[in-house]
Amino acid sequence: MARLKITQTKSYIGSKQNHRDTLRSLGLKKVNDVVVKEDRPEFRGMVHTVRHLVTVEEVD
Repeated sequence: MARLKITQTKSYIGSKQNHRDTLRSLGLKKVNDVVVKEDRPEFRGMVHTVRHLVTVEEVD
């Protein structure tokens, strides 16, 4: 199964509360934090919500 490498590239300051909560749920706290998650629809949806604050790469 493929995995997603999610990196927070922008600060959440000034963003909506639900975007902050989504970043926290993904395990991202600061700019340049990186997490690796399984490529599942749940995580894809979360990434889609905060797509302007993160970058995503597929990792095998």
